[in-house]
Amino acid sequence: MGADLSYVHPTANSPWGTYLSQVDRVVPYLGDLARWAETLKRPKRALIVDVPIEMDNGTIAHFEGFRVQHNMSRGPGKGGVRFHPDVTLEEVMALSAWMTVKTAAVNLPYGGAKGGIRVDPKKLSQKELEKITRRYTSEIGIIIGPHTDIPAPDVNTNAQIMAWMMDTYSMNIGGTATGVVTGKPLHLGGSLGRVKATGRGVFVTGREAARRLGLDLRGARIAVQGFGNVGSVAAELFVEAGAKIVSVQDHTGTIVNENGLDLKALIPLSRADGLVSFKGGDVIANEAFWDVACDILIPAALEGQITAERAKKTTAKLVLEGANGPTVPVADDILAERGVLVVPDVICNAGGVTVSYFEWVQDFSSFFWDEDEINVRLDRIMMNALNNIWDTADKHKITLRTATFAVACERILMARQERGLYP
Repeated sequence: MGADLSYVHPTANSPWGTYLSQVDRVVPYLGDLARWAETLKRPKRALIVDVPIEMDNGTIAHFEGFRVQHNMSRGPGKGGVRFHPDVTLEEVMALSAWMTVKTAAVNLPYGGAKGGIRVDPKKLSQKELEKITRRYTSEIGIIIGPHTDIPAPDVNTNAQIMAWMMDTYSMNIGGTATGVVTGKPLHLGGSLGRVKATGRGVFVTGREAARRLGLDLRGARIAVQGFGNVGSVAAELFVEAGAKIVSVQDHTGTIVNENGLDLKALIPLSRADGLVSFKGGDVIANEAFWDVACDILIPAALEGQITAERAKKTTAKLVLEGANGPTVPVADDILAERGVLVVPDVICNAGGVTVSYFEWVQDFSSFFWDEDEINVRLDRIMMNALNNIWDTADKHKITLRTATFAVACERILMARQERGLYP
């Protein structure tokens, strides 16, 4: 299969096109650093690899894998690896760029990277899944490492995948390198609090945004798209704060209950049989999800979900982007015109990479913190970052997304300028 070159002329609503539009919007706020803005539009390095494995039936199958390092001016690349049948180079480029912005927005000493394999992992046996993970890791091993680029879990990858990646990299260098990935099992150098960190970050930023809007979380109606670690954890925390989850959508379908869904019953069932098998809510058409009356909308699935038409329909006062790039630029404008506050992905879902940073630090020191300390540190970093961004938004009378990019891109380009060009 040939290389995917769709990024050369991206469409407006494609992931890379969306990112480029976001950069264009922030350039007027960069002052003298604007001369470096083209740096943000060009990935530093993009690697496309062939991933051949022997299947259980004896045949040889080839899969296409990617690892993109967007910018490393502020530190090693950082970003997840996703296994999905629709993975493309352009998508991975955009995700790596959003990681650059995200790590800078919360002021972590990282750049941005991302990886993926175009595969449906549900069609692989456990043995085949291990083979494809190990071969992919070996192929990208020439550019990853604890001080150069640190992968982590993403869509359809988990702690077991990270364990295989760590082991493969370690065997290839002849020593154990726990810091090469984050999101590992606890007994292999993983961190407490990592699994729930992204969802917790969505809740922490959402709670502050609701407070500033004067929106009482007690009784607030919330609709959640995507019910994995991010969506379900955020939902649980909002329910603990007194809100109710009125609708949930995942890849199996959409359910609704205006009196609130019972998460204690729903979450384990959704893991086993999918949402639509749940008896405590009504099944509705997937597109009807966007019509459900709610106060808070949490898109926590994939990119490009909030389109112009959906932005016009939602009744939400607050959108919390648990997913990466869920809102296309024209929808962003519509939401802003309607007075809907959007807490953008690059700050809202930064809890995961923040605790990944904690894990990385703990691996190097071989000294591990308890979960309470992890959560206190996470909440403090997220709140400080959000307050700084909010001040910038108020100062320039711009959206939180543009303000987040302004804060982050200034840090990225300042590092680029101060490092200079080599040679």
